[in-house]
Amino acid sequence: MSGPPTTHEGTGPVLAGGHDEAEAHHEHPGDAQYIKIALILAVITGVEVFLSYWHAVKDLLAPLLIVLSIVKFAIVVAFFMHLRFDSRLFRRLFIAGIGLALFCFTIVLTTFHVWTR
Repeated sequence: MSGPPTTHEGTGPVLAGGHDEAEAHHEHPGDAQYIKIALILAVITGVEVFLSYWHAVKDLLAPLLIVLSIVKFAIVVAFFMHLRFDSRLFRRLFIAGIGLALFCFTIVLTTFHVWTR
């Protein structure tokens, strides 16, 4: 017979999980992986800044920046918000959110005639 849940260094109750629960959890990236992800995000940000000063891509600047921001959004959500390791429902909610944001950005940019300049 087991007693009540015990605490681990005063952080709260330790609940004994079943075998299925242990298999449901995935290995999260380590510190080195997070540093690589941060460097990738920094490079993408550098590309965005470079593109904003490069006058040759003036006509394609808005679509390029939107695509790069979607890539950064996906990386941040997948790793730093741990969405990659969560339920598919959460992924679908974020994908729906980015779809709605793209729709709104397109409407606003079209309203201000960015596409015709």
